[in-house]
Amino acid sequence: MRTQLAIKIHAVLEKHFPERRVFLKSDNDTRFIRLRPGTQLIALAGSSLLVAWAIIATAVILMDSIGSGNFREQAKRDQRTYQARLNDLSSQRDTRAEEALAAQQRFNAALAQISVMQSELLSSETRRRELETGIDVIQSTLRNTMHDRETARDQVALLQSENGGSVQVAASTAPMGFLADALARTAKERDQVVLDAQDALLAADELTQKIAVMQEQNDTIFRQLEEAMTVSVAPLDRMFRAAGMPTDRIIETVRRGYSGQGGPLTPLSFTTRGEQPTADTLRANRLLNQMDRLNLYRLAASKAPFANPVKNAFRFTSKFGFRRDPKTGGRRMHNGVDFAAGSGTPLYATADGVVIHAGWGSGYGRLVKIQHEFGIETRYAHMSKMRVKVGQRVSRGDRIGDMGASGRVTGVHLHYEVRVGGKPVNPMIYIKAANDVF
Repeated sequence: MRTQLAIKIHAVLEKHFPERRVFLKSDNDTRFIRLRPGTQLIALAGSSLLVAWAIIATAVILMDSIGSGNFREQAKRDQRTYQARLNDLSSQRDTRAEEALAAQQRFNAALAQISVMQSELLSSETRRRELETGIDVIQSTLRNTMHDRETARDQVALLQSENGGSVQVAASTAPMGFLADALARTAKERDQVVLDAQDALLAADELTQKIAVMQEQNDTIFRQLEEAMTVSVAPLDRMFRAAGMPTDRIIETVRRGYSGQGGPLTPLSFTTRGEQPTADTLRANRLLNQMDRLNLYRLAASKAPFANPVKNAFRFTSKFGFRRDPKTGGRRMHNGVDFAAGSGTPLYATADGVVIHAGWGSGYGRLVKIQHEFGIETRYAHMSKMRVKVGQRVSRGDRIGDMGASGRVTGVHLHYEVRVGGKPVNPMIYIKAANDVF
């Protein structure tokens, strides 16, 4: 059976691949190589496989080269776009920094002007009260003088209206010169009283004019102070509301918790000494309440993270929210924002508070946690060096560490978190809310 099959296969191969001989001739001898049908089939199959492999390999190399070229071009385009975006963000950041510096300068100038105006208002109020007291004294003196003048007139009329017998008795018992002197003194006192009354009326008119001028000046000062309060308080109020912080509760918390020299912080006001308050008194009390509110806002702003933890040049590399994990490829929640800069870049506290953690944190690397007022906590992760200790009290702008790449990171950066009541919130809410104020 096998012999017949082999014969049939050999016959088919012989038909397509007849036996061939390759002669090798030399000077002395001639030899040949017999190429049987099976040998030719094997040689053809091997050559076909070799040619097919060369074609496929060449196609793969060409496709890879084309794909690599397209990928490199796309990477270059993405790099140029990203670089242009970074330059634009850097320019915007510099512009915002200049605007923030200008706003801070305007705010400081407004505070200085408010302080001067407040001093002028208090001094003008003191002068006004002194003038009112002087007017009361002058009016009292004028009333006494008018009363004395009426008394003198009554005495003169009484002397002139006495009957003749009485006059004769007086003339006989008293020298006529004494009577004449008394009448002359009375007339002189009467004239002096009239002059004093006229002088008092003139002085009263002058004081009235001065009071009118002072009232105009007070009104101007009041208007300037009210405008300054509006310009200063409104941005702070918007800043707290933009950060989702209820202003009334924040102010009450600061007022209860703040203790300075002389006792707890209480609002100032002008006393009326039991009298009905005047319009100026009500206006002054409203201004003092606004100044008190501004001062409380200033204290509250220093206790909330309305600042940037990095003051040197930096770039944002990751925002708050869900993102792709660069190591696992999955999506996970990113509870903060990332600032990228050079290793060792100074990092600063964004608000007043107390350090509650300064050590190694799982995934965070070298981690500093600061507890602030209003249930707010900030976290600064991946540091190369920590410059604070647990229990240390820090103020806004104090250096707390250096930027690094400790922990679970792909490069040098700061991971910055803000937590309210233990829950993470977007730190950019506070940073953006303070852009128009600080």
